[in-house]
Amino acid sequence: MYQKSVSRWYFGGLASLAAVCVTHPLDLLKVLLQTEHGKHFGVAGMTVRVITINGFSSFYNGFSGSLCRQEILSESRKKYLPFHQKVIIGAMGGFAGGFVGTPADIVKIRMQNDVKMPLHMKRNYSHALDGMIRIVREERFRALFSGATLASSRGALMMVGQASCYDQVKEIGITSNLFSDSLFTHIIVSFMAGLCATFLCQPLDVLKIRMMNNQDYYSVFYCVTETAKLGPGAFYKSLFPTALRLIPQTILTFVFLEQLRLRFGIPVELDQQKWDPAMPFEPKSAKDAIKKTGP
Repeated sequence: MYQKSVSRWYFGGLASLAAVCVTHPLDLLKVLLQTEHGKHFGVAGMTVRVITINGFSSFYNGFSGSLCRQEILSESRKKYLPFHQKVIIGAMGGFAGGFVGTPADIVKIRMQNDVKMPLHMKRNYSHALDGMIRIVREERFRALFSGATLASSRGALMMVGQASCYDQVKEIGITSNLFSDSLFTHIIVSFMAGLCATFLCQPLDVLKIRMMNNQDYYSVFYCVTETAKLGPGAFYKSLFPTALRLIPQTILTFVFLEQLRLRFGIPVELDQQKWDPAMPFEPKSAKDAIKKTGP
């Protein structure tokens, strides 16, 4: 009898953690470029600057914060959902994940930004937990959720761009026989999902990072107006390094997730779920074969 494996609830988290181990240096470059004021460093220029001043190890500043903030993806459903339901579920999950992950995100951004700060201005958080404790002591508890509105909104758009678009494109491709459920398919589809997520999230990503790194922005509206003074392009500042980080992370996350599902997922027999047109049909008897194929 044909079986399909579905993901366990924690596979999304494991896949995200594995992906961030590879892409964290790119995330650091993105944060540094987005928080520059009046300077024009490219990806290559910022890379050289970081290595020259702080060494290669500084590319993993804020790594513990990145690990703490990863949202969990899930593919535990038993049938395909309409796209609007995927968008709603993805947005709700991303919004909640963005809010819960805000404290770790703040610490991560500050630790990454330490790379370019003069010695007397470095915060020098030892790790994510140390950063959270010091923020509460020095700036009060509410500072942990500075930019939470933007982080939550960005999280919602991220999940819509990544999970919902990935799932929809994959479903269309498989059901229309454009491609099979293979590793190559997952790479192509996750590339498209990462590209979509990059364009959806970039403006909010810029605003979120500015608010989390600079306490002078006392409201979202003030942050928007101050950023707008720099020109419309300011909302898409460092788009290329963002894509350079987010697209590989999306690809790696879904590739890891699919491999975990295939190798360690929960087997589900075909007759325990509604028939899925993307699944191969394996008749249990000649009578079933006639029902499926016709006389």
